[in-house]
Amino acid sequence: MDFSWTDQQQAVYDRVLAGARALGAHTAPVPDPVRGLWRGCAELGLTGLSVPEEWGGRGYDAVTTARAVEAAGRGCPDMGLLFSVLAHLFATAMPIVEHGDDTLRKELVPPLAAGARIGANAITEEAAGSDVTALRTTAERHGDHYALNGTKTFVSNAPIADLLLVYAVTDPAFGFLGVTCFAVDRDTPGVTIGAPFDKPALTTCPAATVTFTDAVVPTTRVVGRPGQGAAIFQSSMRWERSCLFAAYLGQMDRLIDETVQHASTRQQFGRPLAANQAVSHRIAEMKLRLETARLLLYRTCWLLDRDEHTPLDIALAKLHTAESAVQTALDATQLFAGSAHSTRTDIERALRDALPARTFSGTSDIQRELIAKGLGL
Repeated sequence: MDFSWTDQQQAVYDRVLAGARALGAHTAPVPDPVRGLWRGCAELGLTGLSVPEEWGGRGYDAVTTARAVEAAGRGCPDMGLLFSVLAHLFATAMPIVEHGDDTLRKELVPPLAAGARIGANAITEEAAGSDVTALRTTAERHGDHYALNGTKTFVSNAPIADLLLVYAVTDPAFGFLGVTCFAVDRDTPGVTIGAPFDKPALTTCPAATVTFTDAVVPTTRVVGRPGQGAAIFQSSMRWERSCLFAAYLGQMDRLIDETVQHASTRQQFGRPLAANQAVSHRIAEMKLRLETARLLLYRTCWLLDRDEHTPLDIALAKLHTAESAVQTALDATQLFAGSAHSTRTDIERALRDALPARTFSGTSDIQRELIAKGLGL
């Protein structure tokens, strides 16, 4: 493995970092689905990083994609915006790229890659969070179409989405092999999108409940083959659990920079905070967590590009990066003390936005289960 960056990868990092810093200066409470923040992300290429060039994307491999995402996370403190854009890319666009037929790709992928249309991934249900085999949303075939019925919850981007990637049961007798993935337009009759949830974290990524009542979806909108839904979902998770979490590497990098600056300049008892071993050692631990998470994550992306990855590799990277992001934000909060909770810093928001990393894309406990399984336990 080569630990150096190519000229292209470094140029991508520098370009995205500069653009992300400009995005991070915004004050809008929610992302604009057409203009402003989403347009800025699209101009940086974030909406199509890993999409092949023939379908309108940048055509980056997993390592280069993660490098760009890390730059975005370092430059832009609005993790909600980045999560919104990256969930659109990895959980909506990429499944269609990798599993849709050419007709579906040609119709749907270019506008998604350009950010002209916004995608949402609809799989989670109240009774089926980590257990995707417990889905109750059904899709019954009637000739050339399916009728979708059921309710999805915690659907990120749903309030602003143009396209929903929906996972529904088409053959209950086959368990997870009876789940099918559908590309469903927002304005399909029978699709009802609820009001955005109030939530304390990732606030600029709107989420809502989506209900399907005899929603008619043509058979041509099946992504992959009937019964392939679970495999398609797991395929999208390999992107999210690796490349998306590179944004938290960027967040940790930024928090360490801010904490070092604060500890070096803040005077207490006649000397800088950094002169206290308890402070300097805490920052050293922050740096150690970042670098170990970075090594695990980029190793996983390198394996993805070589098609040599395993669920164990991905789970290790996801788990360690998520837990490191939370602990690093906690440490920064401790070192900034009261000022961490003021509007003069982004420390408290970083902590709130780090906490969901333990839950989305598979909880930390699910990752531990995958690791144990990978070890033969």
